[in-house]
Amino acid sequence: MGTPPTVIDYHRSFLFEVSPEEVWQALSEPGRFEAWWGWLGELRVDGDGLVDGAVLSGIVSPPVPYRMRVTVHLDRCQRPTRIDATVEGDLRGTASLELHPHEAGTSAEVAWRIEMMQRSMRVAARVASPVLRWGHDRVVDMTAQGFRRHLRSLGEPGASAP
Repeated sequence: MGTPPTVIDYHRSFLFEVSPEEVWQALSEPGRFEAWWGWLGELRVDGDGLVDGAVLSGIVSPPVPYRMRVTVHLDRCQRPTRIDATVEGDLRGTASLELHPHEAGTSAEVAWRIEMMQRSMRVAARVASPVLRWGHDRVVDMTAQGFRRHLRSLGEPGASAP
């Protein structure tokens, strides 16, 4: 049996033109996430950045008519190579990020398996799964583009270091 329509099983690789340490450093400032990820709102961080046990919570607003409250528990953080997390709230599941040196800079391998928990989203997933998947993929693409812009801005003269 395949993956239920209410579950998103996602694996993808992204290239960034900076070192894994620079990627990690930029990710270590969750207070800036809302500035470069327009789909994220009301972010709250409990903990000291990317460390085991830190918790990030906020609202995800993808380009579909649903807003989702999520809480991300950082279960394991190994600087500058890996993050494993548990997601709770309107989305539930697990997620990981692995950073590998690459000739172009860093290969970021992302993976998650999350289930939509809102009743309306579950119904929509059963009848319009491709639309919800499209919204999910647009959010991921926007995230990568926003993060690339942020990394470029760090390298500009006069930019503040993280």
